[in-house]
Amino acid sequence: MTKIKETSTNFANKKALADECPEIYASNTIGGQWALAICCYLINGKLRFGELKKRLNNITERMLTLQLRRLEEDRIITRTVYAEVPPRVEYELTEIGYKLKPIILEFEKWGKEHKEIMKNEDSASTSKKNKKSDELSLK
Repeated sequence: MTKIKETSTNFANKKALADECPEIYASNTIGGQWALAICCYLINGKLRFGELKKRLNNITERMLTLQLRRLEEDRIITRTVYAEVPPRVEYELTEIGYKLKPIILEFEKWGKEHKEIMKNEDSASTSKKNKKSDELSLK
């Protein structure tokens, strides 16, 4: 995960948008492939690193670590280290992190709806193509 250079135009544009628009700020904070997925799993309570890794089986340990650190810096999650052998570390959403729950549930609802629309449109498109192909072969 590379950071955008603070001197770049891209960084300046992102910052300006985030400063002007709270929706963009929120999207930048929890956006991305993994941050939202991590928050989805933590909505149901505390999880250890290994448990998150198992649930996000396509994420590398390095990427998971980076994402957890970023979410912790943004105060979306807390990291609790227990003085045990072997060491135990748990991650949990903060109060502001738990406020994402209704938003995440709406994303889930929207995602299912959109997937169904796309599936239906793909089916309709395939049917039209097959019909045209059948008509051409009959000629």
